[in-house]
Amino acid sequence: MSAHFSGNAQYSSEDWKWRDGWMHLEKLFELAAVEAGDRVADVGCHEGYLTMHLARKVGVQGKIYSVDVRNDRLQTLTTNAKKRKLKNITTVLGDYDNPKLPENSLDVIFVIDTYHEITANKEFLKHLKNSLKPGSKLVMLEKLKKRLIGKSRKDQASGHTLALSYVKKELQDAGFTIRVEIEDFGQWEEDPTKIMWVLIAEKL
Repeated sequence: MSAHFSGNAQYSSEDWKWRDGWMHLEKLFELAAVEAGDRVADVGCHEGYLTMHLARKVGVQGKIYSVDVRNDRLQTLTTNAKKRKLKNITTVLGDYDNPKLPENSLDVIFVIDTYHEITANKEFLKHLKNSLKPGSKLVMLEKLKKRLIGKSRKDQASGHTLALSYVKKELQDAGFTIRVEIEDFGQWEEDPTKIMWVLIAEKL
């Protein structure tokens, strides 16, 4: 649900094949235990890169909720889905403090390169938790820029990055249980100064 989508090549469908090379989605789906028939949310969906992969993964019996704060991105996502004949996607125009997802109904929520944009993080996480079924998972992936390692949360967020340690504490404070913690999940955009990390938390 980033306010800074435009100008970022990885959000354009023309660059999705390149992104496939460094995003490690199959590993991410395996860690999150995404299965056919699941109901999954892609929060901060942009033009639908993750959504398209998820839609195929969950199949016709599953459902994807694609959330963004910009309607133009959701419109482009809808066009991208139609081109790929994917009919199990519902777009949601969310707010920065509320993704507006159905309550107690989701198996997995993905928040990819988006959480650093959220300032009302307590309210945001409360809504995410309420949308998950008991025992379901929240997947957080962010990039940590080396030049901002050790800086304050505010400074990092201003630089469109965030450390795992800040997010881990916020997830625990929100009542989530951390199940998977990976400090180095590879290089964002194949840039050695931007290291991806992953947290997978569970709603008990």
